[in-house]
Amino acid sequence: MPPETVQLHDLLADIRSCHHCEPELPLGANPVLRASASARLLIIGQAPGTRVHATGIPWNDPSGDRLRDWLGLDQAAFYDESRIAIVPMGFCYPGRGKSGDLPPRPECARLWHERLLSLMPEVELVLLVGSYAQGHYLGKSRETLTARVRRWRDFGPRFIPTPHPSPRNTLWLRRNPWFEQEVVPELRRRVAGLL
Repeated sequence: MPPETVQLHDLLADIRSCHHCEPELPLGANPVLRASASARLLIIGQAPGTRVHATGIPWNDPSGDRLRDWLGLDQAAFYDESRIAIVPMGFCYPGRGKSGDLPPRPECARLWHERLLSLMPEVELVLLVGSYAQGHYLGKSRETLTARVRRWRDFGPRFIPTPHPSPRNTLWLRRNPWFEQEVVPELRRRVAGLL
């Protein structure tokens, strides 16, 4: 096995046994992520919801259905860990807030992201799903998510920012038809070319 694969295997074992934030997590620690040294596409989202927490399968919910549609992938391709890495900003369910799930715990990105990405040398495209991933990887900004996603070409070819595919964002998608007219076809083209 290549050294990156061994190192990544060990790092994933460390992450999956992490209990750093457990006192703050209402359902306890259950880090959910997928990664491999051969992955070419990296999807960075927010944090698992309750269904993902229960199943341990990332994007195993209606948000995942919409995301797979945006990417033009069926479940088998989407969950092919050798080609697609899924690394949220927070690996565990953060709990419920007033208007939905709480933000991802900030510790995960600080503790693990840099090391994870350094062991995935084949990644060519990073999909930044939602404002937390975009803020971390593209820099904090006063710019709205809409404005940032509208400028998606400015972050290429490595990054493509998207809104969260949650059913809660259906109104956003209706108000911003350019996303599905311009960004989604490019996403599908890029993903098909990589995989």
